[in-house]
Amino acid sequence: MTDRSDVFSGVDLQCRVNNRAHRTEEMDAERLLVRRGQPFSLVLQCTGAPPQPPRHRLALVLHLGKQSEVVVKVSDSRVWGQGQWWFSQQRAQSELLLTVHSPADAPVGLYSMTVVLLSPDGQLQQKTPVGHFYLLFNPWCKGDPVHLPDEEQLQEYILNENGVLYQGSWDHIRTLPWNFGQFEKGVVDICFEILDNSPAALKNPEMDMANRGDPVYVSRTVTAMVNANDDRGVVSGRWDGEYSDGVAPTRWTGSVPILRRWSEDGAQRVRYGQCWVFSGVACTVLRCLGIPTRCVTNYSSAHDTDGNLAIDYWYNEQLESVSMGRKDMIWNYHSWVESWMDREDLPKGYDGWQVLDPTPQERSDEVYCCGPCPVRAIKEGEVGVKYDATFVFSEVNADLATWIVHPDGQRSQVSVNQRTIGRNISTKSIYGDWREDITDLYKYPEGSTKEREVYEKAGRRVAQLDGEQQQQLELSIRHAQAVHGTDFDVIVEVRNTGEVDTPARLTISSNAVTYNSLHLGECQKKSASLTVPAQKVLKEVLRLRYDHYGSCVSEHHVIRVTALLLANNHHDIILQEVNIPLSMPQLVVKVLGEAVVSRKVTAHITFTNPLPVSLRGGVFTVEGAGLTRAKEIPAPGDISPGQEVMVKISFRPTRPGLRKLLVDFDADRLRDVKGIATVIVRKK
Repeated sequence: MTDRSDVFSGVDLQCRVNNRAHRTEEMDAERLLVRRGQPFSLVLQCTGAPPQPPRHRLALVLHLGKQSEVVVKVSDSRVWGQGQWWFSQQRAQSELLLTVHSPADAPVGLYSMTVVLLSPDGQLQQKTPVGHFYLLFNPWCKGDPVHLPDEEQLQEYILNENGVLYQGSWDHIRTLPWNFGQFEKGVVDICFEILDNSPAALKNPEMDMANRGDPVYVSRTVTAMVNANDDRGVVSGRWDGEYSDGVAPTRWTGSVPILRRWSEDGAQRVRYGQCWVFSGVACTVLRCLGIPTRCVTNYSSAHDTDGNLAIDYWYNEQLESVSMGRKDMIWNYHSWVESWMDREDLPKGYDGWQVLDPTPQERSDEVYCCGPCPVRAIKEGEVGVKYDATFVFSEVNADLATWIVHPDGQRSQVSVNQRTIGRNISTKSIYGDWREDITDLYKYPEGSTKEREVYEKAGRRVAQLDGEQQQQLELSIRHAQAVHGTDFDVIVEVRNTGEVDTPARLTISSNAVTYNSLHLGECQKKSASLTVPAQKVLKEVLRLRYDHYGSCVSEHHVIRVTALLLANNHHDIILQEVNIPLSMPQLVVKVLGEAVVSRKVTAHITFTNPLPVSLRGGVFTVEGAGLTRAKEIPAPGDISPGQEVMVKISFRPTRPGLRKLLVDFDADRLRDVKGIATVIVRKK
């Protein structure tokens, strides 16, 4: 074999040029990151004139996987129509320019590359390792199943590192800025580390590597691995308010600290996350891998435990839940992601947006994951389509049936609501930081003939309320603006539309709940016997005091008020329920002076305590893609009621462009206070 120095003296992977052409320059300028189906180039430096036929033949050998599970031999001639790797070459003085072409369905991952020099009869003359490169999905390539033809959408769903998630309730929607940070240093390595730690990769790495050309396979693996329920996944979920052995879900402002902590701790689960954290992390990983992805929030989202496409609530006459076993629930909101891809594994018509839900709720094929499920299948009630269409359909279009169990064991169905579940399905607009309502992609208009037809098609009889008697009593709940830390009134109105006075019993209960309907404690309760005059309205006022709700309210700051009206004749049984989100303060974040790459810049963060009690153990968390890694700044001691505090943070921006600095404040009695500053970073 010829000594390497006799022919090749070095290699230039042209990382900056290639990465810019492949839209990966923000990931790394020193390493090669390319997208499949799009050529990239490298320059071989030779000690003399470049080798050329007939005396020499050149070939490339690619190895994918830690143990080279996949080996690809690349020749210098194109095999038309077979989706093969190939390269072309050009000679200039003492250099050889190779242009490498990858197929649009090649497995994604970290490849090592070797140049092989062969004699005319195929004898090996020289073998030269020339480096590594990451191959990603390519939504700009028409042949890639993740191809998305709209450039504005690609700017958002692949290239935007800053996002907005949606929380609150359907009638009080709240925004949460989120730092996806898919181009932050080392994140791409962590994304492939996540795939490498999946059960399939650990059990049969060769088959797993071969399947990594399929976005359906990769995206399903990601949803399973973002939660840590079955495997060496990233985030451990918790909803009970006990987070002392980890980080409260509301503390996170982005995905990058979570991913780095998981990797640095040797694939140990990060504590803790809830649905928006799972969706934010999944969005980061999928965008980084090159699959167009967006975060979606469904309001009044059903969790149907028995698959009957209906949510059943059971109460006794004291408004206590008497559900047996696993309870159906309605979450104030639930977040998942959608990814764009062709579904070559399904009949025609199911390409486009696919639901992927990384929050561990129900098992799918014995694993806590969900999707990819075509959004189109949900709208049309095609619940037999893989994956997990029945569960997703229920989340957005189940009916809510409410029952009262009387002391004698008799059950009364008090309401069937066909409009409660699946409201204001939301995602961030591609045109800015405002909300786009995409409910019409998931369902036909509520109550329409078409929507009811789809519901029946999905396998469920359209429910009707027991009995046909017209009720003469009506029940409604109103409330003043509810500010966290203050007392406020809830007004329950009972209207008698009949011609006779009607005696009844009214029970009003208020409970602190989490966004996913876990009850954390009763705030106040009130019962009254009353007679509602004909054609009149009676009002009952429940005063909700901070002294009562402050000790048990969750980090989601939601009070649920339920009112039950029982007419003495039992003809009228009415139950109404509202979720009252408590208004929260915001942090004021100001960046001083001009922001320039690598130059020190300072930000001031101001917070005023809105509660009538002192706050202890306050911590500000700050991060921003291209600005600074996550940092924690302790508050200067206890913060008295009404007291204003200000902290400073200095950082050196790492990348130019429009950036966002995200800040969170947490203390013992107040969590999830957010602030944001938009920063334009200029080059040196």
